[in-house]
Amino acid sequence: MPLLVMKFGGTSVADLARIENAAKKVQKEVERGYDVIVIVSAMSGETNKLVGFVEGTSKLYDAREYDAVVASGENVTAGLMALRLQEMGVPARSWQGWQVPIQTTAQHGSARFVDIPRANIDAKFKEGFKVAVVAGFQGVSPEGRITTLGRGGSDTTAVAFAAAFGAERCDIYTDVDGVYTTDPRVSSKARKLEKIAFEEMLELASLGAKVLQTRSVELAMRYKVRLRVLSSFEDTDETSGTLVCDEEEIMESKVVSGVAFSREEAKITLFTIEDRPGVASAIFGPLADAGVNVDMIVQNISEKDYDDAHPGAVTDMTFSCPINQVDRARKAMEDAKAAGKIGYDELIVDTDVAKVSVVGIGMRSHAGVAAKMFNALSAENINIKVISTSEIKISVLIDRKYMELAVQALHDAFDLDKA
Repeated sequence: MPLLVMKFGGTSVADLARIENAAKKVQKEVERGYDVIVIVSAMSGETNKLVGFVEGTSKLYDAREYDAVVASGENVTAGLMALRLQEMGVPARSWQGWQVPIQTTAQHGSARFVDIPRANIDAKFKEGFKVAVVAGFQGVSPEGRITTLGRGGSDTTAVAFAAAFGAERCDIYTDVDGVYTTDPRVSSKARKLEKIAFEEMLELASLGAKVLQTRSVELAMRYKVRLRVLSSFEDTDETSGTLVCDEEEIMESKVVSGVAFSREEAKITLFTIEDRPGVASAIFGPLADAGVNVDMIVQNISEKDYDDAHPGAVTDMTFSCPINQVDRARKAMEDAKAAGKIGYDELIVDTDVAKVSVVGIGMRSHAGVAAKMFNALSAENINIKVISTSEIKISVLIDRKYMELAVQALHDAFDLDKA
């Protein structure tokens, strides 16, 4: 039998009526001849409620008990989905992570997959069951404790099962009907993409697009798992949604496929540091140790004049990081300075910035993308604070108040509203 993996997010299973709606989509695939592995999230809002219970009980909680509590949300959904399918005449059985068993590392709250043995689920399919409903977001550590994979972990669970079982495809059902050229709430001209390459989707996910979790796209790209993003709330067929696939499946890519953005950015500048070998390591080593996710980096000549206080060459260092990591970054730099590892005159934080990026695998073979991007921003009188690039991405840091204007201008400049 061909096998399909179907994943339903929290909004898709928010109540019994939506679970029934999702079950009907599963039933349709069974009628088409598939064995189906269904990965479910907790009901919408349930995980936040469970996290609140933990934090309300213990501020310095044991991570193992945290995982035991928050994983229960998916267990409830899996059981309810299996019951609904059984009521519809579809042979189904629910599975918690430890029953598969989904083997993970012991990093509670952010575990990673080690192995997904097929034997137990394959045995149930051979007995005549048509659907295995698996609780997403969870696994079991080498010590036998429940683990969780971090927010968005159900997407990753779905892709991992598709890879382990050689699924024909992994369908991710959510509250949007596909991947768009940008957020439709920001640009009314946003267009749904029929296909997008793994690399493009990975960049968009990492840059702020919240359709898919970044780890799930990484896994899909590594194991060549064809992903399809589609809506739980619309009638769908095999042409619905957006297919995330290998670059070879796309006949010809546009130069730019999408515009991503993130409001949750901060810019940090260290003024007047020594310009010497090893200074970058002395800065970014402590930041890494503190768990700060540094993104864009610029080193420039300091505005400070050389004087008795600064007899040697000096420079300024600017970098960006998520806004919720600013306090950690500041403490890491202050501790490094106090320990004599680095010296600087001033540390300035700007939290009123946003990151806007253009992404496209076509950028590899086309010149002039940066020029067109910068011209479009200049025409709107938007000043660029920091720039970073990769083979298929250009990102800029700008004042947050201009973010939506920048997204719209770039969407127009690259004609993303046209197929």
